[in-house]
Amino acid sequence: MAKMHLSYEKKKGLYGYGFIALWFIGALMFFIIPVCQSFYYSFNDVKPETGYLAKSWVGLANYKRAFMTDPTFRQNLVTALENMAFNLPVIIIFSMFVAIIINQKFRGRTFARAVFFMPVIIATGPVYAIITGNLDTNGNNNAEQFSTMFETDMVDQLLEFVGIYGFGTKFTELLTTLTSDILNLVWKCGIQIIIFLSALQGIPTSAKEAAAIEGATSWEFFWKITLPYVSPMILVNIVYTVIDAFTDPTNEVMIRVLDVQSDWQYGYSAALAWSYFGIILAALGIIFAIMNKLVWYEGE
Repeated sequence: MAKMHLSYEKKKGLYGYGFIALWFIGALMFFIIPVCQSFYYSFNDVKPETGYLAKSWVGLANYKRAFMTDPTFRQNLVTALENMAFNLPVIIIFSMFVAIIINQKFRGRTFARAVFFMPVIIATGPVYAIITGNLDTNGNNNAEQFSTMFETDMVDQLLEFVGIYGFGTKFTELLTTLTSDILNLVWKCGIQIIIFLSALQGIPTSAKEAAAIEGATSWEFFWKITLPYVSPMILVNIVYTVIDAFTDPTNEVMIRVLDVQSDWQYGYSAALAWSYFGIILAALGIIFAIMNKLVWYEGE
């Protein structure tokens, strides 16, 4: 019986297919098939029965219910969009500001980087929930003492200290929101800071030298050198921040979807989830259409 001889390149190819085979099987069983089932469930009235799920086709009734007869979902959706629109520029600006600072040479730079990178290392739901007071190690909602350690009412106190009064309520609330939950802000900026830092370190030395020879100030260097070079990473961070905000476990829409699922309304819960997914894709499409015109790519 003749033996089959494979070339070295084909053997390497087989090794590669074998390496990804387990990943593919896992993705098929635990991701692709459940996603397809969820999409199918969104068009059905799904009720749990003994040993199986009873499904009856209802077409678009679940989607109509979500946008026409469910005020809670619509209200939560508006709240989620407002929070995302408010937090997005704050997180992007703060991340770039921190990245520029820790990219400089100063004493304690390693420690400062470790502090801001800590959320990336321990960015797990239980750890963050315990710190912010959402739940304790037993899943109970009684850890508020941790979250109060990181909250401050510095706006009102500072304005009163310097003798400034009469600001509008909206303006005071805006400043209070920006400063009242510092831990939450820093925690959401870890990945963005790393991305911006890598972009800053990728600025060519020749560009810095040319700017120094021309006598450019730090302000001019930021607007004419730094910002154009990191602009692709601004788009990346915006996309990441939007997805992270929309899929946050504390997001009102996510809570609503899980509550409906806990109430055994699997079909309606799937419809809410897929509606939310479509809105996320639409938001990302709008962001890409706007930001892609403002991004500068090297070589253009």
